[in-house]
Amino acid sequence: MARYKVILAYDGTHFQGFQRQEPGVRTVQGEVEQALRCLGWQGRSILSAGRTDTGVHASGQVITFDFEWKHSTTALNRAVNAHLPPDVAAVDVSFTSEDFHPRFDAFLRTYRYRIYCAEVRNPLLDRFAWRVWPAVDPEFLQSAATLLVGTHDFAAFGAPPQTGGSTLRTVYAASWKSNAGDLEFEISANAFLYHMVRRIVFLQVLIGKKQLSLEDLSQAVQQTRSLTPGLAPPNGLYLTEVRYPSK
Repeated sequence: MARYKVILAYDGTHFQGFQRQEPGVRTVQGEVEQALRCLGWQGRSILSAGRTDTGVHASGQVITFDFEWKHSTTALNRAVNAHLPPDVAAVDVSFTSEDFHPRFDAFLRTYRYRIYCAEVRNPLLDRFAWRVWPAVDPEFLQSAATLLVGTHDFAAFGAPPQTGGSTLRTVYAASWKSNAGDLEFEISANAFLYHMVRRIVFLQVLIGKKQLSLEDLSQAVQQTRSLTPGLAPPNGLYLTEVRYPSK
């Protein structure tokens, strides 16, 4: 029996999130476990680096599972993909230590959020980006992003995964960049609160539209001051990377 580490990519549009739910509810975890069972896997549950919400995408989700497999990791990668639907794929399969946990061993996670500014919706973009109009000011977005870096109490931006849990998080980097006319926000932290990235993007867009001030955001970060309620839609969000200490 060996423990395998798999990097997953998926289009979250038609999933009710990552985590397995009751029968009949389509989730990423459910599809992956079904594919593994087709190969003879008899485990109870795979482990994951995080539980993305309904409609959220990933290019760097990490899962692990224990499995008695007599062939190469390349063969396992191909076999798993052969049983997965078109909107999920195993990008890479490798061996890992028997005590490795994709969630608790991670020291950094990176999310990316994509927006585009247009008066008229674009069906070719709307599946993977949030259409924002009136247009935002990119300089205001970048100024807002810099306020997030550091260790802060992010209680104004989300809820802890467990009731009563800490809302302290360390953001290592946060920035906006232009990509082929779109705007992409990238943020890396040791961990994230529930809905934290979508909340942060929503508030930054208000700043970019000059409907909220940088001072308001600064006070929310520094003093956990409550701000205008709202979340950016899930379709623009991607989990892109999870990092682990070298062993």
